[in-house]
Amino acid sequence: MYMRWRARAIAYMALLRDEYPPFGDDGEYPTSFALEYPEGPRNRWTVGFRLILAVPQLVVFALLSIAWLVTAIIGWFAILFTGRYPDGLWRFGVGVQRWSLRLQAYLLLMRDEYPPFSLE
Repeated sequence: MYMRWRARAIAYMALLRDEYPPFGDDGEYPTSFALEYPEGPRNRWTVGFRLILAVPQLVVFALLSIAWLVTAIIGWFAILFTGRYPDGLWRFGVGVQRWSLRLQAYLLLMRDEYPPFSLE
């Protein structure tokens, strides 16, 4: 529930969605988050060293977050003057949010698969 709300709130705050995000489980809202919880026993080694394994992801994500902040500010001005969010900036913002959600799901032990280095 938290991850679904977080995805919606960040999409709204980063100007990726115009609609105010609902607090409940509104299936009609266009931003979503879904995952399949892992079945069976967990690999204790990957759970124990997860933070160490995530360091490369965290470094790249920190750099992407800075770039996303800059593009969000540029997007805000573009929306202010043209009424539209530039498509490339919008897709970059959506990609960084996907990366963020995959990384957070990995760090919160919701997924065992290492997140890909991809904005898709």
